[in-house]
Amino acid sequence: MSAEALRMPASGRAQVHAVAGCYFVASFAALGLPPYLTEILPELGDRNARWAGVLYVVPTVFGALGAPLWGRLADRYGRKRLLLRAQLGLAVSFLLAGWADSLATFTVALVLQGILGGTFAASNGYLGATLQGPALSKALTLMQGSARAALVAAPIVVGSLSGWLSPHRQYALLAVLPLTAALLLAALPEPERAREPEHIPEAVDAAQPIVSLKTLYVLEFAFVFSTVISFPYLIVLVDDRLPGTSPALSGVVFALPHLCYLVAALAVHAAFRDRPRAGLALGFTCIALGLAGHAVAGSLAALIAVRLLLGAGLTLGLVCLSVLAADCAKGRAPGGLFGSIEFFSKAGAVAAGVAAAAGSARFGPAAPVLIGGAAAAVSALALPTSHLRTRWSR
Repeated sequence: MSAEALRMPASGRAQVHAVAGCYFVASFAALGLPPYLTEILPELGDRNARWAGVLYVVPTVFGALGAPLWGRLADRYGRKRLLLRAQLGLAVSFLLAGWADSLATFTVALVLQGILGGTFAASNGYLGATLQGPALSKALTLMQGSARAALVAAPIVVGSLSGWLSPHRQYALLAVLPLTAALLLAALPEPERAREPEHIPEAVDAAQPIVSLKTLYVLEFAFVFSTVISFPYLIVLVDDRLPGTSPALSGVVFALPHLCYLVAALAVHAAFRDRPRAGLALGFTCIALGLAGHAVAGSLAALIAVRLLLGAGLTLGLVCLSVLAADCAKGRAPGGLFGSIEFFSKAGAVAAGVAAAAGSARFGPAAPVLIGGAAAAVSALALPTSHLRTRWSR
């Protein structure tokens, strides 16, 4: 691969960093407040928080349903315009959630969060309209880094603020974040599609995609399912394996895989951008082994080791899926593509939540990690890894 294929002008880098930073800012309430639903719902009349599990996935369900439509509208009416719409939609839904005085109103706010949000797909669509190839896959890797950083930091910040303001009312306070992001994004230009590098030979340019679009959707679903399924009941599993573990230490154990991504993502991108299927197969293998290890880990050291192994799989998978998505984006309308990818990602998350709840209720807290490990193992075995040359390789 030539250096020119990876080169990005300073203005392009600034746009990538601005979009990624705004996504991080806007994600705080969306990612930091749902873990506190068990504290929020009693204030709204649900004394035992029986609806917490259902409401946890409501924004995800409606986000999945709306993502393809918003993506197509972005391709038709402008990616910047639809990205601003997503940020403003989040602000409106957060304000409504923060001032809701009944469970019904709060539920409507979460539905609107799913329908009107979609900042991740909108951000990727914006980047996909101006970048391509390795530059796009690197930008998508940075976007995932923003998501991981928000997932780590947001619950800590929300918990720290809880002594002064209830998590319920924090929805209204944190609505200022997507509003701020919208103001910052308003200064960005409407993206223009990048030109094809002239030096790429026609034979390489005409090469088939690394994977088909349908295969990418299946891989996205399988990856999200196998990783997210361990999230809801991890703290319960830690308490079961290590009784008396402090909440702070449990939070650190939860965050370890996401911290792995933040530390290693760019290095993994450099190592696997030319062989993403091999990296993805290795990622699924690490996830399978890591999740299986969760079921037998009997000490803090063992639990940390399997969380780090899961983190390696998470990093490999997210980075290589970004490379595959960037490859599939060539010649396609980016809004529709990334909206569809978001649909399958959120569908995987919803399926994981349902499977985790059913498995945990029937077989105990170790069931979700075993189900996820089995799904990852099947994906690793099914993923072909031969003929790994890509159109970006020499």
